[in-house]
Amino acid sequence: MSGTEGVLVVSGTGTEIGKTVATAALAACAVRDGRSVAVLKAVQTGVAQGEPGDAAEVARLAGPRVTVAEIARYPEPLAPATAARRAGLPYVGPADIAEAAEKLAAAHDLVLVEGAGGLLVRFDAAGGTVADAARALAAPVVVVAAPGLGTLNATALTAEALGARGLTCAGAVVGSLPATPDLATRCNLAEWQEATGLPLAGALPERAAALPPARFRASAPEWLAPELGGVWRLADPGG
Repeated sequence: MSGTEGVLVVSGTGTEIGKTVATAALAACAVRDGRSVAVLKAVQTGVAQGEPGDAAEVARLAGPRVTVAEIARYPEPLAPATAARRAGLPYVGPADIAEAAEKLAAAHDLVLVEGAGGLLVRFDAAGGTVADAARALAAPVVVVAAPGLGTLNATALTAEALGARGLTCAGAVVGSLPATPDLATRCNLAEWQEATGLPLAGALPERAAALPPARFRASAPEWLAPELGGVWRLADPGG
């Protein structure tokens, strides 16, 4: 797994699809390989000051050897630009994200930058997005997606947005795969790359975050493909 100056951006096709858990799995695999890892949550929304957010969840799942950081948080569960404006707080733009990631990269082998929502969610008044941050960092993007009906369209649109901005995709990861996939999900997995143009590079099981942290860390390589630090293959049982 590699990116310019050791940075990898984790985005998705929408919200509540498993980006944080996928980020924790990526971090756990990298630590298992002996790498020093930092996770940067660009903006946390919908969480009050002092409450645990996504960065704390990554730390819980991936373990104490992972450094976690957060640039800003806004109390309302809205897109970052809207949440910042309504709270009367400073925006966090792509340049801020890139600067924070570069500082972490100076002291870590790998920095995972977790976005908010999808690739083109607005972060500031100028319309800056996590895609703009990835471009500033020249960093590849992992796209986390849902498994079921409609996901191929959403993933293909994200792939088009990546390509239009000259960004590289490190792979798509299903954020929450049911233990018994329905027909649509099984067909989606089989048709993924042909339909979306993005390689399928992993699938996290549904409720992976409910596993004891030690088991989560031990199991993470089984959920991610070799290019993301694991051993997962689409033909594997349960994959």
